Amino acid sequence: MIIASLTDLHGDTHRIPEIAGDLGSADLVLLTGDLTHFGHREAAMNVIDAVRKYNSNILAVPGNCDYPDVEAYLTEEGINLHRRQEVINSIRFIGVGGSLPCPDTTPNEMSDSELDDCLWEAAGSLVPKLPLVVVSHQPPLRTTCDKLDNNEHVGSRLLRAFIYETKPLIVFTGHIHEGKSIDSIDNTKIVNPGPLAYGGYAMAKVTDKGVEKLELRGR
Repeated sequence: MIIASLTDLHGDTHRIPEIAGDLGSADLVLLTGDLTHFGHREAAMNVIDAVRKYNSNILAVPGNCDYPDVEAYLTEEGINLHRRQEVINSIRFIGVGGSLPCPDTTPNEMSDSELDDCLWEAAGSLVPKLPLVVVSHQPPLRTTCDKLDNNEHVGSRLLRAFIYETKPLIVFTGHIHEGKSIDSIDNTKIVNPGPLAYGGYAMAKVTDKGVEKLELRGR
């Protein structure tokens, strides 16, 4: 399965036509939060419509800068992965949106324990034991993907614990703009492609055997 991962558009769709070829070649497009910049359903609709011009196979989670009606819109469209799971090509996808509390309050924040509850609600029993992919706006703690410019790590401790316990193939994340990178926790790949608003995105080839290819693209 070829996956395109986009994050932190913040309502800016002007880069989407620039990556039309990669979007069109993907089996699935993952939008990992902050579709809007403190926006509502109309702003989210603009983003989804822009992506759908090139690929209609989309799953998304809201980010901390997305108001609650963004998640409601994603649910209406049948593409919301927050606190849910989808099985595609024998691979289980689970998602959690929002973020841990930020220095300046944003519309969609939660505690680490609430984030953990969302993950386990989405995961259910994890039976049958299909290969797992996690889509989380908030990155896990202590990777290059959650590191600020001042070298402080601001990721989720409990997401990291969840990764150790469930051993996903890959975690697609975002939120920390300066955390554009690929890292690993044990055998799990962690990827933050950086904001698409700045040109960053990721492409991955994932099978039930593992992650065969993973690349950061764009600026």
